[in-house]
Amino acid sequence: MRKIGIIGMGHVGSTLAHIVIDRGMVDEIVLLDINQKHLKAEALDFWDAQSFLPHHTKIIAGDYKDLADANLIVSTFGNVNLTAESGDRFAELQFNVKQIRSMAEQLKKVHFDGVFLTITNPVDVITAVYQRELALPKNQVIGTGTFLDSSRLKKEIGERFKIDPRSVSGFVIGEHGNSQFPAWSSIRIFDNPISSFAKENSVNIDDLEEKTKEDAFRVIDGKGYTNIAIATAAATLIEMILSDSHSEVIVSHYNKKFGIYISLPAIIGRKGIVKDIYLPLDRKESTKLKTSAESIIKKTKLFE
Repeated sequence: MRKIGIIGMGHVGSTLAHIVIDRGMVDEIVLLDINQKHLKAEALDFWDAQSFLPHHTKIIAGDYKDLADANLIVSTFGNVNLTAESGDRFAELQFNVKQIRSMAEQLKKVHFDGVFLTITNPVDVITAVYQRELALPKNQVIGTGTFLDSSRLKKEIGERFKIDPRSVSGFVIGEHGNSQFPAWSSIRIFDNPISSFAKENSVNIDDLEEKTKEDAFRVIDGKGYTNIAIATAAATLIEMILSDSHSEVIVSHYNKKFGIYISLPAIIGRKGIVKDIYLPLDRKESTKLKTSAESIIKKTKLFE
């Protein structure tokens, strides 16, 4: 039986639940939120839609005890207002860590032993905190990291070159935050290096790194939060994990070299991270990755 839990029924959590239920991705889904009235209303809304759907999903407005046998749990809660006001994802850190310690204690009591996926920001540090507090193997605790940022970059490249973003391959790597950057040396369009493709088509790409970073804040500025893209990204990862796909992805996972959670390519499957994928970087990119890692290390040490 495919069973997952979603902690937090805010904009992202409810959108993710909608995608999962609409696609028929699981047999059972457990929804949790600190606001019980809101939680029951969300569940009721999903139940009301059941007769229209081609798939049956058991939907539970539950508690931590209902997550004991879940294959996967997703943490979606956060305080986007803090990020919106400061323009910095680290603004949510103190608020979110306080919630995590209580949640992790509840999950340990019910002996949860599945994969834990977190969207909560700042995601690299939060993923490390979750792993320590849950005491799960490092490969089973994953953050969405720059998975969505990589999609945003592909969108920006697609718009610049007037092509489908699915024709672009490559990653934004490092911290999900100010020090993230595209690994340009490995980004390709139609299997051609982007640098040569840009030169041949007289297209400037120098500004795309900053435009990619700004995308989330443009969405937040317009509607007050982001939900659709990150929920779709999380749903994609859930599908890869539950199907044991062994797909190559860019997610925040534990890196032995730096001793932290950071976004670099990996193979993902039913038990989380299956193995790391080597990403060749040029000298400039290697320096930027080290700087990005140092930024995460500095913040992570505050909660060791």
